[in-house]
Formats: sequence, structure tokens, C-alpha cells
Amino acid sequence: MTFLIQQTLIYAVPLMIVALAGVFAERSGIINLALEGIMIFGAFIGVLFVRMMQGDAGILAAKQAGDWLSLQGLELLAMLVAGIMGAIFSLLLSFAAINLRADQTIGGTALNMLAPALVLFLVRIIANQNTLQMATGDSASWFMIKKTALGIDKNTDMGFLFETFVNKVYLATYVCILLFVILSVILYKTKFGLRLRSCGENPQAADSLGINVRKMRYIGTTISGFLAGMGGFVYAMTTANCTSNGDVAGFGFLALAVMIFGNWKPLNIAGASLLFGLCKCVAAAYSTLDINGDGVYALANLGISAHLYRMLPYLITLIVLAFTSKKSRAPKAEGIPYDKGQR
Repeated sequence: MTFLIQQTLIYAVPLMIVALAGVFAERSGIINLALEGIMIFGAFIGVLFVRMMQGDAGILAAKQAGDWLSLQGLELLAMLVAGIMGAIFSLLLSFAAINLRADQTIGGTALNMLAPALVLFLVRIIANQNTLQMATGDSASWFMIKKTALGIDKNTDMGFLFETFVNKVYLATYVCILLFVILSVILYKTKFGLRLRSCGENPQAADSLGINVRKMRYIGTTISGFLAGMGGFVYAMTTANCTSNGDVAGFGFLALAVMIFGNWKPLNIAGASLLFGLCKCVAAAYSTLDINGDGVYALANLGISAHLYRMLPYLITLIVLAFTSKKSRAPKAEGIPYDKGQR
């Protein structure tokens, strides 16, 4: 059960934070279909930053000395850099949608096509191969928090809660959860959040009250890019062993599905993320998943094709959207270029 919970969180948290990224953009009135592309770009930037920092003598000394606090600092710094570059990348969508008043769906699709091509081009230049990896070691040995790093013997049983939520976990998981809570409160409980949401519901009314609609839409899309870029690196670090190859397994599109299923509301998005995270966990580890701890791998013994398990998250996505999309209510003005002269 400990393994199941940990793996579910690892898959669910990137979905949750990237779905919130979509909420910030769409609540401001911009459809951000480029979440997948921004995740790919953020994953590349984060992995590249870690790879470059591994050449620093101080970082190598900290790794050799087992200074896990310094390594956690490196992890947080890589998340920040990936988020900043994701925000910068999202400005392409902002400029096209707000200044040029271009079709936002086409703009997002263009970025989704640009990002993997650009990343693979840069990876080939930097690493002369199709995958950018860490310079030394792997993600778990550098960034995973373990009992031994906390000075506790690995054979010591610390109880279910400690073993599940403290041992063999990534700090990034909890940072993303904390950030999700803080930004959700900002979006729905503050004056700034009210102004941002008004620009996605009735921008003309917002403008009449002195709110700069263009500015708020830029802010919403930039925050969206930051979260998506950071989520891309968190995905790469926790599930792809801190590698970048121009692919995030469709997590950006899954995050869009989570956002729609969650009806653009944080609590619903968190629940939907856990559901999809569980499906991804089952798809990735069904052959070694011991649910009851009795040594029996029930899912592997069912004789179901492995391909069906791998399709499960996407099948669930289609089924859930088929039954819930009619009840979902998107912001009224999303996708509509703002015309100051229109009333």
C-alpha cells in the first residue's frame, strides 16, 4: 500500500499543478492548449540545469559528503529555473493571443509542435543523442529523500505514515502540493484572483471598472507557463529519471482533461488528479503491484494484456470526459480576443 500511495502521488502531483496552470490561463480568458509543449520545454531546461550544475565542484563535494540539504536546494533551484523558462516560453502564446488576437487554439497547437522539435534539436547538439541525461548518477540517488539521509538506519521500521510520506519521496512533490494550495487560495479568495477571473467571464465589465484586461491576461498566462514548466521538470525528475527526450507521455493533455473534469475548481482538480494518478500508477507497475502486502501480484495474475493497462489512463480520460463534459462550465470569455471597443 505504501508503494501504491507514493507512486500515485508521483503521477498525480504533476497533473495537479499543470491542471492548475490551465485554470490560471483560462480563468483570465486565454485557452492554453500549449501545456504539453511548455511541460516538454520545462523538463528540458530543468534537466539541462541539473546536468550543468553537476559539473560544479561545490555540488559534487556536497554529493560526495552526503549533504542532502544542498541537493534539495539544487532540486528547488532547478524547479524555479524550469518554471521561469516555461513562463518565458508561454509569452509566445500570450503575444499571439492578446496582441495579435490570433486563434488561441491554433497558437497553442503550434507551440505543442514547436517544443518537441526545438528540444530534440538542442538535445542532439548538447548530448549528440536523442535523450538528455544527468551527467552522473540518477534522479533517485541525487534527489530522493531516504531514511539513511536523515540519519536513520534503513532497516528501522518507522511506521506506516513515515514510510509512506517521508521515506523514499521527493521534496518537489510536497512543494507542488503547497504551491497548489497557496495559488488556489490566491485565485479564489483574493482581490487579484477576483480581477483575474472577471477577465475570463466578462472582460468588458472588468474594463469598465478600471481593470487592465490585457495585463491580467498576460499575468494569467505567464503564471500558467511557470506552473507548466515547473510541472514538466517535476515529471521528468520523478518518473523519467531526470531525462529529457522531447516527450512527457501526454501529461499536458491529461492535465487539460483533469481541468475540464474538475470543472476549473481546485478541489475537484485535486480529486481528479489522484484518480488519473492511480490509473497511471497501475499502468506503470501492475506487474509488481502488491496491493495487500501478501506477496500476490493480483493484477499481473489476471492475464490481461499489458497494452490494456497502458491504455487505461487514456481510456479513463475519454470515459470521464464523455460523462462530465456536458456539466462542465468553462469561463464565458475564454478563447475570445478582447476588443476594447466592443460592448
